[in-house]
Amino acid sequence: MKAFKVFVILTGLILTPLVFNSCLSDDDDYSLGNYWISIATVEPLTDNNYSLILDDGTKLWPAATNYPGYSPKDDQRALVNYTILSDSVQGYDHYIKVNSIQNILTKPIASLTSTNDADFGNNPVKIINMWVGGGYLNVQFGFNYGGAKPHFINLVRDTTQTSDPKILEFRHNAYDDQAMVAKEGLVAFNLSSLIEAGKDSVEFTVKVKTFDGDKTYDLNYNWTKNDIVNPKSISVNSFGDIK
Repeated sequence: MKAFKVFVILTGLILTPLVFNSCLSDDDDYSLGNYWISIATVEPLTDNNYSLILDDGTKLWPAATNYPGYSPKDDQRALVNYTILSDSVQGYDHYIKVNSIQNILTKPIASLTSTNDADFGNNPVKIINMWVGGGYLNVQFGFNYGGAKPHFINLVRDTTQTSDPKILEFRHNAYDDQAMVAKEGLVAFNLSSLIEAGKDSVEFTVKVKTFDGDKTYDLNYNWTKNDIVNPKSISVNSFGDIK
């Protein structure tokens, strides 16, 4: 049964073409009524302070926040809604006010073996966007959700495979959760384990079981540049619980 139909819940965040690169210009005529929405990497500092690094290398300092209780941690990606307060201050490209910040599921690439293959499952998903940015493979996807338990999301690699390009698999374990509604997820996978000495980039392929059959996505990770491929726009609808 082809259960995945359409995304029917259009609540939540609507990310405009400003989303991933933020289009931060040299215009310093900023207004408290303006905001940007970006995916960023959280950089923890002392005393529970933190900075944010966008995928193009732009560094943001949260000088003010509506989320004073946010606890930063290493290797964490986040969806951030912010207002720019000023430009280029003390080593940062912008001082900002954080209007909202939501952690994105952030994981390393998992090792795939014959003994753990079943643990990762292979339930279908709908790939909405997939791109390399900030040293991560970032994936927005849709899946059927029943709410019984969190679904298990992973990017796996058979480490015995030595051919190029490297073959990875996007895996989804629904744990037999009944397909009740269409939900979306955002996940970021740290690509640092793909870095090889003496090289500056790597080609890799991601295999995905989708509702329309098996698909492959060919990607490049260059760890010496801040090159990113931005989707034109992205609508983040109702999130499902993933881990």
